[in-house]
Amino acid sequence: MTSEPFVGLLMFIASRDVETRVVAAMRRAGIDDITLAQARVAARIGPHGTRLTDLAEQAQVTKQTATAIVDRLEHAGYVERVPDTTDGRARLVRLTGKAEALLPIARAEERRIEQEWERHLGPRRMRELRDALTLLREITDPYRDDA
Repeated sequence: MTSEPFVGLLMFIASRDVETRVVAAMRRAGIDDITLAQARVAARIGPHGTRLTDLAEQAQVTKQTATAIVDRLEHAGYVERVPDTTDGRARLVRLTGKAEALLPIARAEERRIEQEWERHLGPRRMRELRDALTLLREITDPYRDDA
């Protein structure tokens, strides 16, 4: 038995830290009405909207939980429900302008994190990390754009 942690756990720890830091950056910017759970769901909304069932699946929560989270996001003005033009019976959850205004804050924090990681790992290892994770995405991410 190895004493090294499972690589999946190591990736989870790094990912959890990123999520926590992005939400903290929003708090520092004065946005205090969105929780980590809400941010996790909102981050999975595509540019043209995403069905609630898909959000639940991607966030790995029940449809009921996703509905409650989307309800709170909608009440706070971060998302809206709109008709799905490809299926008259379905609705999409779409980010509003209020939510899109948060994107520069999130992206700036993500850049700070990547710069910090590159300082810690060095440019070569950071590039190798990105390349390795990009390759893993081919077999682990059913939601990637080219899927």
